[in-house]
Amino acid sequence: MTTDTAPSAGRFARLLLVGIVMIGVTLLAWQIIDVLLLVFGAVLLAVMLRRSADWLADHTPLSAGWALVVVVLGIMILLGLCGWLFGAQISSQVEQLTNVVPEAWGRLKEQLQGSSWGRTALDAITGVDPTNISGGVVREAGSIVMTVIGGLGNVLLLVVGGVYMAAQPQMYRNGIVALVPKDAEGKTLETLDAMGESLGNWLKGQFLAMVMVGAMTSLGLWLIGVPSALALGLLAGLGEFIPLVGAFATAIPALLAASTGGMSMVIYTLVLYIVIQQIEGNVILPLVERKMVSLAPALALFAVVASGLLFGILGIIFATPLTVVACVAVQKLYVEGALGKSGEKSGDDD
Repeated sequence: MTTDTAPSAGRFARLLLVGIVMIGVTLLAWQIIDVLLLVFGAVLLAVMLRRSADWLADHTPLSAGWALVVVVLGIMILLGLCGWLFGAQISSQVEQLTNVVPEAWGRLKEQLQGSSWGRTALDAITGVDPTNISGGVVREAGSIVMTVIGGLGNVLLLVVGGVYMAAQPQMYRNGIVALVPKDAEGKTLETLDAMGESLGNWLKGQFLAMVMVGAMTSLGLWLIGVPSALALGLLAGLGEFIPLVGAFATAIPALLAASTGGMSMVIYTLVLYIVIQQIEGNVILPLVERKMVSLAPALALFAVVASGLLFGILGIIFATPLTVVACVAVQKLYVEGALGKSGEKSGDDD
C-alpha cells in the first residue's frame, strides 16, 4: 500500500507542477501579447523576405545570403522611388481628403437638420462629429505624437526582427524544435515547414489582391470624378489586408469625399465599392486561393472579430494569418498526429 501511494503522490506532484508552470506561462504571454503579435508580424516579414531571396538565389548565381541583401535593398529602393514619384501627389490628395471630409460632413448635417428624422439621427451620432474630433486631436497633440512615435518604433522593431529571422531562419527553427520531446521533433519540423509554406502562399495571394483592389478603386474613383482618387485607392488596397472589415472601413471616407459632387456621385461610388468587393470575393480570391490556405468566410470573419476584441488593432491586422497558422497546426498536430487521419483537404474542386 505504501509503495503504491508514493509513486501516485509523486506523479500528482509532477502534474501539479506542470499545471502551475503552464498557467504561469499563459499569464506571462497574456501580459506581453502586444510583443508576441509584433514577433508574429516579424515572422510574416521574414517569410516574405526569405521566399523572395530563395527565388532570386534559384534563378541567379547569387548565394542565399547575398540574395537576401539584394531583396532588402531592392525593397528599400522601390519604396524610395514610390515616395519620390508619388509621395507629393499622395500627400496633397490626403491633405485634400482631410479638408473635403469635414466639409462634406457639414453639408450632410445641414441637410439632415431639415427633417425631424434627420435631427434624431444627428443626435444619435453627435459623438462622431469631425469638428469635435479635430478639436480633441488638437488638444491632445502631445499624446498623438507619442502614439505615432511608439507606432514607428514598433514598425522599426518588426522590420529589424524580420530581417534577422530571414537571415538565419534555421537557427530559430532549430530553437523551437529543441523545446519538444525527441520523438516529436519530426512532426514539429513538418508542422513548422507547412506553416512557413502556407504563410508564404497567403502573403503572395494577399499582395496580389491588395494591388488589384487598390488599382481598380483608384481607376474607378478617377472615372467617377471623386476627389483624391489615388489616396483613396491606396487606402482601399491597404484595407484589403484586413478581410471583411477593411473594405467597409475604407469605403466611408470615399463616400464622404464623393458627397461633394452630389448624391448621384455618392451612389456611383457606393456601387463601385460593391462591384469591386464582388469581383474580389468571386473572382480574385478564388484565383489566388489556389496558392494559399483556403479559409471559410465565416471563419475569417469570426477570427477578425475575436482577435480584435482580445488583442485590439494588432489582433485585427494579424487575424487572418494567425488563423492560417492555427489551421495548419490543427491539421498537422491533431487531425494527422492525434487522430491519424489523412492530411488531404476535402471540398469542392470547382
